[in-house]
Formats: sequence, structure tokens, C-alpha cells
Amino acid sequence: MSVTSRYRESWESFWREAPQEQGAVFWDAEPVLAVARHLALFEPRLADPGLPLVDLGCGNGTQTRFLADRFPHVLGADLCAAALDRARAADPDGRAAYRRLDAADRAETKALHAEIGDANVYVRGVLHQCEAGDRQALVDAIATLAGDRGRAFLVEPSEEAGGVLRDLAAGPAGPPPKLAPVLRHGIAPGEVADAAVPGFLAAAGLTVAASGTLPLTTTEYGPDGTRIELPSLWYVAGRATD
Repeated sequence: MSVTSRYRESWESFWREAPQEQGAVFWDAEPVLAVARHLALFEPRLADPGLPLVDLGCGNGTQTRFLADRFPHVLGADLCAAALDRARAADPDGRAAYRRLDAADRAETKALHAEIGDANVYVRGVLHQCEAGDRQALVDAIATLAGDRGRAFLVEPSEEAGGVLRDLAAGPAGPPPKLAPVLRHGIAPGEVADAAVPGFLAAAGLTVAASGTLPLTTTEYGPDGTRIELPSLWYVAGRATD
């Protein structure tokens, strides 16, 4: 199983056309407002911080580079070659490695695990962007990469966030400038039921060690000038949790 060519091309066209500057993409928040907050929840729960760390769905690598300053072996993996080109260009010193990966393709994921061994896995806002039929396959891939020793951190917009996004898209002036290209390229966020994520994790053989709520910061601002934050749920999971 692998993702559809239409879905892959949607991402390629989005990243080919997206502005280059930091913060121009809706979800490309500064690391201090994104991965740094998540790392405070994730890092204390790692069984082995020395394992490779995979930023799955790394996009243009903004969060990956932050992780690479804190862990010895970081790999940014993404479906989209255009996004990875940007990630590599923004990391000329090669602090992280980057790899094209269709996580819905079991053979590709197993091959990566065979190459790097068990890994800790960071996944920020990827599951809700998948087509519905690929979501379990993505979580299965996370379990494959984590193996027996790795831990996974997932953070996903909650059901409540769906209402926030719909309201933004339906505003009198139309979608905000940074949200409009996402919708135009056919990669509109899809709602994932709050109860579904623990089910995906359990079906993949992962046990939730910790979970909670946390605002997911975007780069867009509302009409009142405040930063738009999406309600989100986070999980730390692994095959053998403390």
C-alpha cells in the first residue's frame, strides 16, 4: 500500500509554489512555539535518548533542525521531494539527514528501520493531513520505526480544531492568506475523531504512556491580530512504556 499519486502531487505542487521565507506556511511556526514545547513532554519519557530520532513528515525541516541541535542522529523524513529540497537547502551544514519516505508503504518503512534500527519518532500534525484510508498505515509505520526501544510523540489537532479551521475558511474575506494555498492545493486538513488516535496506536501495538492537550501554534493571525492556535491532543507511546 502507498499513498495516491494525486495526494503526492498535491504536496509537491504546494511546496513548489510556497514562499521561501520562514513562517510563510500556515503550520511553519517558530520551533520555540512548536517542537520545543513538545520536547518538554517527550524527552523525559524517552527510554533511550541516544536512539536515532525521526521527524516524520518533516516538511521544510524547520522543526528538524531544532531537534538536530539536541539529539546526535536526526532524520527528517517526508513524502514530498520539493519539501526535502528546501530542508536540505536550509541545513547546509547537514546537521540532520533527510530522506524521502512514503510511510504508507510498509516495505519502505521496514527498509528504513532495517537501516537505522529502533528510533524515537516525532510526528506533528501529520495524521490529520493523511487521506482517511492511510491513517492506520501511518501509525503502523510509526510503530515499525520505533521498534521495541523507541518512543513516539504524536500531536494532532483535536475535533474542536476542525471548527476553528472551518470558521477561518468561511470568513467574510475568505480563508486567511496562509490557509488559502493549503485548501487550493487539495490538502485541506481532515478531521480525526479524538477517540480515533488511541485506537490507531493500539491497533499498531503501541501503548500510550502519557497524553494531554496543548495549543498547536500556527503562523497566521486572526482579524483581531492574535496568533491563531488550534486545540490539539498529544500522545507519547511505545511498545514497552514506563
